[in-house]
Amino acid sequence: MEQRRIGPWSVGSVGLGCMNFSHAYGTPSSAEQSKAVFDAALDTGVTLFDTAALYGFGANERLIAPWVKQQRNRITLASKCGMAGVVGEDGTIRRVIDGRPASLRQNCEDSLRRLGTDVIDLYYLHRWDQQVPIEESVGEMGRLVQEGKVRALGLSEVGVDALRRAHAEHPITALQSEYSLWSRNAELGTLQACKDMGIAYVA
Repeated sequence: MEQRRIGPWSVGSVGLGCMNFSHAYGTPSSAEQSKAVFDAALDTGVTLFDTAALYGFGANERLIAPWVKQQRNRITLASKCGMAGVVGEDGTIRRVIDGRPASLRQNCEDSLRRLGTDVIDLYYLHRWDQQVPIEESVGEMGRLVQEGKVRALGLSEVGVDALRRAHAEHPITALQSEYSLWSRNAELGTLQACKDMGIAYVA
């Protein structure tokens, strides 16, 4: 498979987004079905595997963890913070966007535990909590890098101004946003900004 650069990693040009194994699209896959797909993807040259705290409210990270443990040195592992399931007073788990430093740190600790790994390669801010300056959120994520819990930082679904502000606070390795036949918004300046700053665009 053709290769692409994301920060220090060379990865297959196609990555595997793991969300739909346990979140959003119909009945979740079994562990056996999922493992078969993960194995097939790796066999065809896919080396970037992407999950998040939100997907299945942690279930997706737990699902891929045994496989990740077996293949850890062969893959680049991405996960996300800042949007997760929170149990309300009525006992219902709801999606909450929370970019406060303490919350992002807790998201990271929870993800490391669920994934059964000491470090996440690429850690995205899943959504920018606009109640919190992006510099504060990214600043705390940068401290996670300094502590060796995360290797590189990414952002998801932010505009050029927020991307520049974040990158000034701590180097941003990747921006993950929609870019498809249906959505060409990235062509309005985002792709050029990523090129200017040396940030990989993950569609």
